[in-house]
Amino acid sequence: MIKKVEVFNENDFSEKQYKKLLVHDSPYFRVINFNFKAGQELPMHSHDFDGQLSITVLEGRGEFLGAENASIKALQGDVLISDISEPHAIRAETDMRVLVTISPPI
Repeated sequence: MIKKVEVFNENDFSEKQYKKLLVHDSPYFRVINFNFKAGQELPMHSHDFDGQLSITVLEGRGEFLGAENASIKALQGDVLISDISEPHAIRAETDMRVLVTISPPI
């Protein structure tokens, strides 16, 4: 079975804080769509288990922060990959849509 989710139609933006849509959840991986208005952010955090995450920028541009305040600028089409136990944060410079994949799911 193939599942189709139209994230551009199913998740919008909010002036108050970023919006989150659970796209897929299974024993193998989790996919979440985050939409940020310019200036919004997902604060620095980490997870206490082994696994990896990927962050795909679907639209817009932003800054991704990692351990020791490492900063990476990312544009539409960029994919960032990290161990999920590493501290990470997202800050939107423009309105931005990202797709995050976590394996194994938390």
